[in-house]
Amino acid sequence: MVFILYYLALSRKTDKRGGLHPESKEGVVLKININTIPEEGLTLKFEGDGKWFRQLLAGGDAGGFSLEKLDVSCVVRKIRENIYIEGNIDAEGEMPCSRCLEMTEVFLKGPFKYTFRPPSQDFKEEIELSLDDLDLEYYTGDIINIDKVVFEQVMLQIPMKPLCSESCKGLCPHCGANLNKTTCNCRNETFDERLSILRQIQINNPT
Repeated sequence: MVFILYYLALSRKTDKRGGLHPESKEGVVLKININTIPEEGLTLKFEGDGKWFRQLLAGGDAGGFSLEKLDVSCVVRKIRENIYIEGNIDAEGEMPCSRCLEMTEVFLKGPFKYTFRPPSQDFKEEIELSLDDLDLEYYTGDIINIDKVVFEQVMLQIPMKPLCSESCKGLCPHCGANLNKTTCNCRNETFDERLSILRQIQINNPT
């Protein structure tokens, strides 16, 4: 069973029959009713854009990243009470280059997988998390919000120090000129501040 969801085209009201819930009072949200997942699993394809990203960011900081296009495909499976989601994200956006601060294209791509399960009834039991458990979420009720899973994966893929090119010359540390576009007459001095104390030492020449 395959559902193809286009974020920009979603305008219908929440499905009262259960299943996919593409809309809420806060905006378009992709939710799924776990009781409607068929035995063979559920394949979802989802498109998001800048509006979708800003809604979930809700004023938070994404390091200047601005999403332009997002394509997501994932498979949702249910085994007993556990829900397994595995898929891929392919996103395009832009953010400032970490050297010259000019806006540059950024491409995000990668797989993801999540396991949702109801909270353990024995909350006193301490369980040591393995690496696979780091993508573990708990759910209550019959509805799972997949938007939050996809949003988290986009945030994890955003580079810490994006570059417009590997040869980017950056900004002049003195006048701030973009050295990729122009040159400046500033002196290219580098000085280790740890040695500044040596400037205070006066050496008297013997006479």
